[in-house]
Amino acid sequence: MKTLVAVLTSAATLLAGSPAPAEPPPVLPSRTAAGADIRLSLPQPTGPERIGTVSLHLVDRSRPDPWVPAERARELMVQIWYPARGVHGHRRAGWVSPGVAALINPPGSGFVLPVTHGHTGAPAAPGRRPVVVYSPGFGGERTGSTALVEDLASHGFVVVTIDHTHDARFVEFPDGRIATHAIPPPTGPDDEEAALGRVLDVRVADTRFVLDKLTAISRGRNPDASGRALPRGLAQALDLSRVGMFGASLGGAGAAETMLADRRVRAGLNLDGTFFGRVLTAGLDRPFLMMSSDTEDPEDTDETWDQLWSRLRGPRYWIQLEHAGHLSFTDFQVLLPQLGVPAEDSEPLIGSIDGERSVAVQRPYVRAFFDKHLRHRDGRLLAGPSARYPEMRFLP
Repeated sequence: MKTLVAVLTSAATLLAGSPAPAEPPPVLPSRTAAGADIRLSLPQPTGPERIGTVSLHLVDRSRPDPWVPAERARELMVQIWYPARGVHGHRRAGWVSPGVAALINPPGSGFVLPVTHGHTGAPAAPGRRPVVVYSPGFGGERTGSTALVEDLASHGFVVVTIDHTHDARFVEFPDGRIATHAIPPPTGPDDEEAALGRVLDVRVADTRFVLDKLTAISRGRNPDASGRALPRGLAQALDLSRVGMFGASLGGAGAAETMLADRRVRAGLNLDGTFFGRVLTAGLDRPFLMMSSDTEDPEDTDETWDQLWSRLRGPRYWIQLEHAGHLSFTDFQVLLPQLGVPAEDSEPLIGSIDGERSVAVQRPYVRAFFDKHLRHRDGRLLAGPSARYPEMRFLP
């Protein structure tokens, strides 16, 4: 039990931008009152579409790995989530890959990791769909905001989630290798911003490479380095004339910087990430939404948000989720309470808002933004405060 709690707590603090706690995690109950394992779960998607999913092993031979130069090609794992024609006979995918699950949640731990609502290898439903790319926070895996990703797929989007190798804590490849976090820490406070800038540049290159490989899929090629078959109909489902991107924390900053570097990304969304890079001075001329956590301390105000806001020349939105913490935009907001992490330990990370309610509020705003700017729907939820979702404030 301690293994899972320690890893999730360590991941949460890494994503939140602080070092992992030196003290061991709190001792939590590892069984229910009836003696059964505690089964963790993710919120049910709200859309009408059944969901298929497939993971791809992509190799960029044009560049060595930036963090482990001995690896002469940059390897990535990505996962595609899409509306499925049918799911019979296709198992539901785990929240993490089997090798990673064995590392963080070994037998006898008392917890069972979630299964997702995506069915591995299911055939894609007919029709061309807008594509949305997701990038996680620093140190995070592609599974970081699965509750948001699945919901978009259930409403008809294709969502592509990226593992940034050696940035993520764990990335498992099809041959069983597991790459671990290998980014050197900043040499001091003065180097922190430059170090994150280097991480951001790598992430932008990763994302542009993934977009190239999605183009290859849409043209009937299979870029999977391991030669595994793609789901039937997936190539025809990708409408790469309608691409958006979102991410949590550094992944949100990556969405903005990728938009600046690559005009294939038509709309972007940042979930509580500090902005870095050239975009702060160059700005953007395409739609962008900033969704922030709630802070009552003026010293915690992120000046980069004001800086970019003044340089957004396309449709722009700034909304704030009341009582949310920095990790309220990840699956940790529902998993930490299920693990029994005490409120005094979890609230600095996920705020005091109920995790299930937080997901229920975020989902329609994320979907409304991409509906409006990739599907040309009315997006009325973005026009101002909603009585249905009073927790969401419109700024400035």
